[in-house]
Amino acid sequence: MTNALEDEDLEYESQQVLYDRPTTPTELIRSSEASATKILRPLSSFDLTKASPPPPEPQRLSSTSCNLYSVLMSSHKENEAWKEAAVAEDRGYRPSKSNGGRRKAPFYKVLQGMPIAVDAFKYGTIPGVTAYFLTHAHSDHYTALSNTWSSGPIYCSEGTANLIKHMLRVHPSWVHPLPMDVPTEIPNTGGVRVTLIEANHCPGSCLFFFEGKQTVDAGDSSFKSPHVGSTKTFRYLHCGDFRASPAHVKHPEVKGKRIDHVYLDTTYLDPKYTFPPQPLVISACAELAKRIQHGEPLSNSAQSGTMNAWVTTTKHNTNIKGKQKEKTKSNNILMVVGTYSIGKERIVKAIARALQSKIYCDPRKTAILRCQADPELHSLLTKDPLDAQVHIVPLGHVNLEKLKEYSEKYMNHFRKVIGFRPTGWTYIQPAGTDQTPSIPTIISRAQQNTFTHADLRQGRGSSSTLQVYPVPYSEHSSFFELTCFAMSFEWGKMIATVTVGSEASRGKMAKWVERWEKERKRQGRDYVVPSRKDDYW
Repeated sequence: MTNALEDEDLEYESQQVLYDRPTTPTELIRSSEASATKILRPLSSFDLTKASPPPPEPQRLSSTSCNLYSVLMSSHKENEAWKEAAVAEDRGYRPSKSNGGRRKAPFYKVLQGMPIAVDAFKYGTIPGVTAYFLTHAHSDHYTALSNTWSSGPIYCSEGTANLIKHMLRVHPSWVHPLPMDVPTEIPNTGGVRVTLIEANHCPGSCLFFFEGKQTVDAGDSSFKSPHVGSTKTFRYLHCGDFRASPAHVKHPEVKGKRIDHVYLDTTYLDPKYTFPPQPLVISACAELAKRIQHGEPLSNSAQSGTMNAWVTTTKHNTNIKGKQKEKTKSNNILMVVGTYSIGKERIVKAIARALQSKIYCDPRKTAILRCQADPELHSLLTKDPLDAQVHIVPLGHVNLEKLKEYSEKYMNHFRKVIGFRPTGWTYIQPAGTDQTPSIPTIISRAQQNTFTHADLRQGRGSSSTLQVYPVPYSEHSSFFELTCFAMSFEWGKMIATVTVGSEASRGKMAKWVERWEKERKRQGRDYVVPSRKDDYW
């Protein structure tokens, strides 16, 4: 099972991907409200050249049976289900004839009572599953998906569909892009409808909101649902990977509804990961870059030192040196931003806007960015590295050793190189921070904090001409944001999907979920955590 650290690292190592238009949380609210009036996408719009078989007819259960909801999610049965999942996810597991020739899918990869699997491609053809969903284009979520895929139709956003067709060569007949924010009935699922919601993670990423009846016990788990065949409509929200924001709980498909199961991105479900809001970090990076360019002070003597609460301390174009020309002092400082193959573009654009600069990256990365429907980004791109003060490199290249090597190609042009390394793993808490605060304390403490350019600090070993700034930026939800998210709508069960590889880790997360649930009941069903802005709490 993937742990939290591996989750972000795998994103960096993922294959080059295509993009669709990134949507900010504020834009999400507007677009979702506008699209709420759209009609359901007709099923005839699907062109399934090889339709998956329909789920079996549901077996009607008595009301007595349906009331016995002590099966899958009771504490004992849940523990047993996790034990099954641990065996299935053991890295030493090797498919063979004796175990059916395939790795078994853990229970949290298949929606309870529905023939639907999410981010479960490495398990091959899963028993009873007729629809496979992909949340976004990071390799740890599409593992084993390739041009040989034939297990069933794949549903995803348009941007993610572009990826798996273009880069993974999945045959187009299997790939079915769905519209954002429009409830859509999925064929051969017993009438389940799904709505795609912007995830605020990476371009093309989405949450899936499912709504329908339980009609089949699909998947490999031996634990069955007592609600298969009942008349109750169930609501599931699968978060994939996401950066929670007020927009998610304001979405028309979420607001005012009780969601039975939430499949939660628990990458940072630990109170030591309460890094600052993404919009503040982006603004801080842009302001820092501008101040460095103009030689302005980076901090003042009255600074509170809040950084202690946030941050811990390819060879091409060989003729570049010969082409370099004199420039004015205001633009001979190079800003180098580390990114994943897909993700973290927001910081790049903000810095470029602040400096009124073009953006340069190698041809492979440029091709990826050109696939994104973002006219502003396209207008900023240049093929000439000397025409841009902002360069994009892989995240792993933003260290002093590699930046020194990179800067040597431009030594006659740029007198100083500033590296930005954006990742949530740069964050640490100050010594003595309470690790088990009350829910109100978690919220009030985080909302009292701010973040500016003065909170960014050079990493160890930086010099006057070569500097690296660790940036507490992530495209996963912080612990504080997960808390605000869980406190702002009604839900029945939270199911962790990351850092679930050990019983100890699951136990720690379960305790926080229990605390959210108790505080939610205390606050009342209509409680929503007040947000500081439309796009962050």
